[in-house]
Amino acid sequence: MTPSAPRPDDPRPARPIRRRPGGRTARIRAQVLDAVLAELGEHGYDGLTMDAVAARADVHRATVYRRWGDVGGLLADVLDAASDDEWQPPDTASLEGDLAALNHEIQAALTAEPPIVAALIAASFRSEKADRAQRRLWEDRYARCEIIVTRAVRRGELPPHTDARRLLIAATAPLYHHLVLLRTPPDPHLPDDAARTAALAASAGAFTEFPPTTGT
Repeated sequence: MTPSAPRPDDPRPARPIRRRPGGRTARIRAQVLDAVLAELGEHGYDGLTMDAVAARADVHRATVYRRWGDVGGLLADVLDAASDDEWQPPDTASLEGDLAALNHEIQAALTAEPPIVAALIAASFRSEKADRAQRRLWEDRYARCEIIVTRAVRRGELPPHTDARRLLIAATAPLYHHLVLLRTPPDPHLPDDAARTAALAASAGAFTEFPPTTGT
């Protein structure tokens, strides 16, 4: 669930979130995190340095080192900032439509230029701090997307006790597999095809917590 490249200056949601300082501190943070995204998109993880971020953000390097410590700390804060947004999953009034719309958002984010989202995913394999922050972001996105399954159950499209996490993974995994692992060119039909397959499987009970038994 990575619908868009995280932006440190996104508006804050009404739900409770981690409180962030305001004023000059918030301005410096926004400048630095914007610089991290720009540097990561242009140079990748290996080219991301504290000094380059400080120069690009026009912030004294001592401030960057004191607040974020290292590149891992910068990446972790970028990812944590992505959870402080107002994004909500699509509501198209159908399970297949919701999953397809979600997949189209994911594909757009993974193929955007510069490749910020893909670079953040790659960086999480190189930095322990970024990895932990990435996991927190995934948990946040999965939690928000559970409403897709809840609505489908209420509409009668899915059996009760459908496991939302398993269904969401099945619907979105083909996007990450093709675009991140295989690095194949984006297929305009893949978001809809993956959503349709997952929705059909889910409606048949493939993701229920208590799979139906069949007679012998």
